[in-house]
Amino acid sequence: MYTIDLAYVGRGLHEELVAYIADQHDYYADEGVHVALRDGCSWNDERLRHGATIGLGRTLLSRLTNGIPWVALNVNTHRPLFWFLARPGLTSLADLAGRRLAIHAPHTAPGCFARIVLRQAGLDPDRDIHTIVRAPGDYGMDLRWLHDGRIDAALVGSTMAPEAIAAEHGWQVLAWVGDHFQIPTVGVAVDPTYIHPDDPAVQAVVRAHRRALQMIHNEPDTTVRHLQTFLGQHTVDETWTHYETFIAPHFTTDGQADLAVGATAITTVAAELGVPATVTASEFYRTAATT
Repeated sequence: MYTIDLAYVGRGLHEELVAYIADQHDYYADEGVHVALRDGCSWNDERLRHGATIGLGRTLLSRLTNGIPWVALNVNTHRPLFWFLARPGLTSLADLAGRRLAIHAPHTAPGCFARIVLRQAGLDPDRDIHTIVRAPGDYGMDLRWLHDGRIDAALVGSTMAPEAIAAEHGWQVLAWVGDHFQIPTVGVAVDPTYIHPDDPAVQAVVRAHRRALQMIHNEPDTTVRHLQTFLGQHTVDETWTHYETFIAPHFTTDGQADLAVGATAITTVAAELGVPATVTASEFYRTAATT
C-alpha cells in the first residue's frame, strides 16, 4: 500500500468535506493508499510542499508570489464557501463603507478573494473599511464580536451555515463570495519538486476524492449525515438547506477544473496581489491529465 501526507489548510466543509468522506467510506484504502490527514493550517509553505494539500487557493497564491511550482490535480468546487455576515442595519456590501469588518489577511486565499469581491462592490478594502485581521478558525469569536457590537460584519467560512446563523440572531448575509468570484478551489495539489503528479499515491488520492465527489451528488442522505458532523449547531432541516443551496449545485462530480474560470481567476488574483500572472490555467490546473 502507498502512503502520503495530505494537509488541509483551513477549517470547515469547504476544505475538509471531500477528504472526510473519502476517509469515512474507506475510499483511500480501496485505492491502495494510506493517507495521513494533517492539519497544515499553521504550516509555512516550505513544510506544506513536502506533501499533498487540499488548499488550492493557498497554493495558487504561493505560486504567484513565491514561484513554488504547485499544480492542482483535482478540484472540488469553483465557488469559495465564505460569506459576509453583518449586524442589523446593513443590507449590502456597499453599506460596509466606514464600518468595522473582521476579515482574513490580504495574502491569504480567503482574504484575497474577499477583497476582490469588495472591490467589485466599489469599496477599497484599505481605505473605505476599518478592517480587523482575523485568522481562519471556527469563527466563534467573530460571532461573539458581532453579537457584542465590537464589529459590524465578518467574513466567515463553512464551519457554520451562515444563513441559519443570520436568521437566529436577526443578522444579514450581505454576500456569498462564491456568487461574486469563481475560482477552481480546494482539491488536491502537489509541488513536483518533491512529489510527481503521476506518483501512484497521489493518483490514488485523486481517484478516492472523485469517488467522494460522486457520493456527494448520488447519496444526499448520507452526505447530509456527514455534514451534521461539521454543522452540529444546526438542525437537520438547516443542514439540508445548506447542502441544497451551496454543496450539491456547486461541487464538481468529476474533479475537473473549468479552465476558462481558472484563467479569469488567476488574472484577477494576480492583480489583487500586485504580481504578474506568471502561470496559465492549463499549467496550474492539470485535472484533465489525471486518471
